[in-house]
Amino acid sequence: MSSLPSSIDVAIIGAGAAGLGAANALKNSGLSVLVLEARDRVGGRAHTIMASPDVTFDVGCGWLHSADQNSFVKIAEQLNFEINKSLPPWRERAYGKAFPQDDRDDYMRALDAFYDRAEKAAIEAERSGRDVAASLFLEPGNRWNPMIDAISTYINGCELDQVSILDMDAYEDTDLNWRIRRGYGALIAAYGATCPLAFNRVVTLIDHSAKRVRIETSQGVLTADKVIVTVPTSLIADEAIRFHPPLPAKVDAARGLPLGLADKVTLALDEPEALPKEGNLRAATMRTAMGTYHIRPFGQPCIDGFFGGRFAQSLEDAGPGALAAESINEIVSILGNDFRRKLKPLAESRWAHDPFARGSYSHALPGHAGDREVLAAPVDGRLFFAGEATSPEFFSTAHGARDSGERAAEEVIAALAGNRGGRVGV
Repeated sequence: MSSLPSSIDVAIIGAGAAGLGAANALKNSGLSVLVLEARDRVGGRAHTIMASPDVTFDVGCGWLHSADQNSFVKIAEQLNFEINKSLPPWRERAYGKAFPQDDRDDYMRALDAFYDRAEKAAIEAERSGRDVAASLFLEPGNRWNPMIDAISTYINGCELDQVSILDMDAYEDTDLNWRIRRGYGALIAAYGATCPLAFNRVVTLIDHSAKRVRIETSQGVLTADKVIVTVPTSLIADEAIRFHPPLPAKVDAARGLPLGLADKVTLALDEPEALPKEGNLRAATMRTAMGTYHIRPFGQPCIDGFFGGRFAQSLEDAGPGALAAESINEIVSILGNDFRRKLKPLAESRWAHDPFARGSYSHALPGHAGDREVLAAPVDGRLFFAGEATSPEFFSTAHGARDSGERAAEEVIAALAGNRGGRVGV
């Protein structure tokens, strides 16, 4: 779209999974709708690239978590995207001798015991009304605590001292994780292909002081009856998008739900047949500053690396290429120096340095589990909020974001129906 319309019924801020969920839900409403996107593409924190002619890489989200409840599974089937239902490489497919099976079994017992304690602690926190950090329930002196904390950085994007025990317990995980062969980001892009989109429109101000909402963007101004805000919490917390009159409760809630950091890298693998397909590579490093590696995903000639939390932030801050360099060094330390010549950097994510994300996905700080509900609440029947951070049980996921967008669209339709004393759309 080359120019903005001067006036529409519903403006949606952000073309990530939440914004596209809202736009698709409003298609048959009879309302004029426009999605304003700061980037030059859809998907937000979901983005698939061809890292090389034979390596498909999801720079952002890559797994259909809780696949039996994931709304993108049905969408993938409708759009003819192949779903891979093989087991993920997290527990069952260890490779190499750097993490012996006896140690791995001991580690898994410690991890499961931590989650059992955390679940009991969440029940007590709910009863007492005292939310605390999940790190308090690590067993004192357990040698596996640093690695348990590392797992948190992959799951939550941060270490356990920053995670609300109530929020961690609220997340629903059915332990069924599938993948999209062509890429999760590619699926979400296809899902948004027919939505009304305006790219390269950076929204800076949402003025709701008058009857109609005025939206200032980097390429013009438009007004709308209703606005659905789907941007990451970081942009609201940093007031990169301002509200007039101010919405301090929203800003405070966003600050209680910061984006953690989970970064990925993919390395081309020469002589791939020397390693198994879909393997898991990890050393018993006894430290939180570590990566975990997925060998030959989908049988591709590559190794994907994953980093989270403060360690990922330090690698990003070190500059482009630091994640790849760390991955190669760690893989070589596990598999031997001969592998150094077999690995070549292809692509890496840098979500903390992405100006329109400033992180990967949300976690609630201790004492802030209730902020998800605060952030999701509509304002004055005209401003509506969606995004993974507003999902009560599927936060940090693409399907949680999509579902929240659909929920916000339903709130818009209900508000309009109430205003007009009848139904809107069909």
